[in-house]
Amino acid sequence: WFSPSESMNLTTTNWSAPVVWDGTFDKEILEKYYEKHKITVGLTVFAVGRYIDHYLKKFIFSADKFFMVGHKVIIYVLIDDFSRMPWIQLSRLRSIKVFEIKREKRWQDISMMRMKAISEHVEDHIQYEVDFLFCMDVDQVFIRKYGLETLGESVAQLHAYWYKEDPIGVPYERSKLSEAYIPFGMGDFYYHAAVFGGTPIQVLNIARECLKGIMNDKKNSTEAVWHDESHLNKYFFLHKPTKVLSPEYCWAFSKTDVPFIHNIKLYWAKKDYKNLRVVRRIAL
Repeated sequence: WFSPSESMNLTTTNWSAPVVWDGTFDKEILEKYYEKHKITVGLTVFAVGRYIDHYLKKFIFSADKFFMVGHKVIIYVLIDDFSRMPWIQLSRLRSIKVFEIKREKRWQDISMMRMKAISEHVEDHIQYEVDFLFCMDVDQVFIRKYGLETLGESVAQLHAYWYKEDPIGVPYERSKLSEAYIPFGMGDFYYHAAVFGGTPIQVLNIARECLKGIMNDKKNSTEAVWHDESHLNKYFFLHKPTKVLSPEYCWAFSKTDVPFIHNIKLYWAKKDYKNLRVVRRIAL
């Protein structure tokens, strides 16, 4: 375990993965390296129901401005209503691909089934189109450069609400009936499902394993406490990430105790679950 005081500014995990904070990397060295090794970075975003109108346009605009500036980026929008996709003019080196996905009845299923959509699209085409891939929730906004320092084979995001907690205090799935079960006394950090990434093959592994756990839970009539996030935490418990992003890379401005948070790159947009999680009736 890491004590709360250590995890606040920890720069390396006990399995030697870097924890990326502002000032822990050299931007010039990274830029010089990737000038010689041209890369394309993918960014998947899952937009369904009322989230399309509330968040999608702002997410894409902010990603266009701040995500992997100066490098080739493909934004993959997975949307459940193609007709509501906003028209957005992107900058040079940026392109967008839009794919329609199946609607789900429950918001919990929407959250969990994104792993199915991600795995299908990575397998079908994304793995041949990009060198690295990030998967992000749509209800977020980039406000500073989100750059090359985040790239790695498998990348996990420390959760803004739980990064200072000992593993015993975080909301892992504690039911032995679920595939996402992590016993008390075990675990490293609590990771946020709003951001994860890596090489396409590693992202495919993550999505496939999470989906497998979700579907096994369904067969057993159980559901993990935090849905796909619980399964993601189980995956990273078993398969340690090669890079961990500090909460500066996915922050909640509702939190005010921020002595170690200096340079926020991405933040949670205001949530309105009461209205957003009302699933629209589908005409038959």
